[in-house]
Amino acid sequence: MTGDLVISSGALRMWYLVLKALISGIIVAAVSEIAKRSPGIGALIASLPLVSVLGMIWLWRDAPDAKNMALHSTATFWYVLPSLPMFLVIPAMMRAGVQFWLALALGCLLTVVLYVFMTWAGSRLGLRL
Repeated sequence: MTGDLVISSGALRMWYLVLKALISGIIVAAVSEIAKRSPGIGALIASLPLVSVLGMIWLWRDAPDAKNMALHSTATFWYVLPSLPMFLVIPAMMRAGVQFWLALALGCLLTVVLYVFMTWAGSRLGLRL
């Protein structure tokens, strides 16, 4: 035994996954802390496609395939669209007196329904989602 540290490829993959989760979690925590002080700035940061960009970075790092990346990026665009109404429905419900957790649940349910619709409509329009 030479005393060299040997790390298996499985352990490296696990640490890489942990690193990705930590970076992603730090971003989410930062947004929530910033939003406590300034809801507008927090919303601006949350609206940045950080998750999408990080996802593309991790995907490219793991499998640098231009065709796959182009398909992923295009599908992301089409799936962002059905998520947008949630950000109008939740505040409208809360202004109408609906409690936060119910408004959030209904907003998420709406988004799921719209995702299903987008998947169905996309396949009929020739979109690769």
